[in-house]
Amino acid sequence: MHRMVGSSRRMVFLACALWALTLSASTAFAATGAEIDQAVDRTLTSFRNIDGAAEFLEIAKGVLVFPKVYKAGIGVGGEYGEGALRVGGKTVDYYSTAAASIGFQLGAQAKSIVVIFTSEAALDQFRASEGWKVGVDGSVALIDLGIGRSLDTNSIQDPVIGFVFGQQGLMYNLTLEGSKFTKLYKN
Repeated sequence: MHRMVGSSRRMVFLACALWALTLSASTAFAATGAEIDQAVDRTLTSFRNIDGAAEFLEIAKGVLVFPKVYKAGIGVGGEYGEGALRVGGKTVDYYSTAAASIGFQLGAQAKSIVVIFTSEAALDQFRASEGWKVGVDGSVALIDLGIGRSLDTNSIQDPVIGFVFGQQGLMYNLTLEGSKFTKLYKN
């Protein structure tokens, strides 16, 4: 029994240490606006390579892009990334995304997130918020596709649509639920 309690304490300590490291690294290595814009350009180029993605970008009223969202965890996990909101192809604001999770997890990974606002009302609500939390302040229809399928703007009509992808394309079984998007102030 004593050994289990000690082991549990070590796991909690390691999880807290990892979370603190993730948070401190995110602030210590915060990117400049120009660096974020360059990464957003590269991410949008990769996103356009997904069949049907360009059609969504054409109907978008605004596009929120997080080029790299890093997730790490040992039992308790956290993720963080910085990105930009583009309206009419131009950056209008910079944002961070952060989320915490509990459950079996070990290791680290990086992903890219693109959130497309297809209605002015949804975009205006997002921009007016101090911190927009997925599932609380608004919902995001997360798109994941099986192999051989492509995106179709006719069958997906939601006002806020999210895409999570990596080097191999769109990722499966992921969620944005609980992710918080917060405006950053960059030069």
